[in-house]
Amino acid sequence: MAPLRREKIKAKVCMVGDNSVGKTSLVRRFVYDTFEDKYLATLGAKVTKKNEIVPFPELGIEYEIAMIIYDIMGAKEFRSLLREAYFFGAQGLIAVCDLTAGETFESLEDWIMNAFNVTGKIPVELLANKADLEGEYVITESDIEKLSENYESTHKLTSAKTGSNVEPAFEDIARLLARQNLRAKLVDN
Repeated sequence: MAPLRREKIKAKVCMVGDNSVGKTSLVRRFVYDTFEDKYLATLGAKVTKKNEIVPFPELGIEYEIAMIIYDIMGAKEFRSLLREAYFFGAQGLIAVCDLTAGETFESLEDWIMNAFNVTGKIPVELLANKADLEGEYVITESDIEKLSENYESTHKLTSAKTGSNVEPAFEDIARLLARQNLRAKLVDN
């Protein structure tokens, strides 16, 4: 089999969701494979980069996606205050809620719509974090599935603490970004 032709893409991905849902912990687990128990609120946005390879052997191509991940503070007042500066140019969105805090799930649509108001419709990955706290869930996987259907998105139950589904979640958004790029190329040709 011939080697795949590699194309490089840079993609801005914004992490959104309320305070303390684990956005920073998910990014830290994905990029550095570490977890820290103490909570430190994100002020503004933290920007981290990691590359993901997404192969399409049937097309003879693979994408190396440099994901520039914007971990955005979750304060409710922020949603409309600085959203344009942070969401401008975003090509993907990872919307995170805490399985043990129902209000964080209820606010996801607001976060997503605030982003879409700036970006238009972009790929979304829904993450229900803190899956390691099984006996404390107040949100069901069925709730997450229904919301993900509204946005034609993928979804995962994740745990930044154990690492469960964190890598696959970021691989999903990378795949969505690669497919979006492929579709754009097909439209252009």
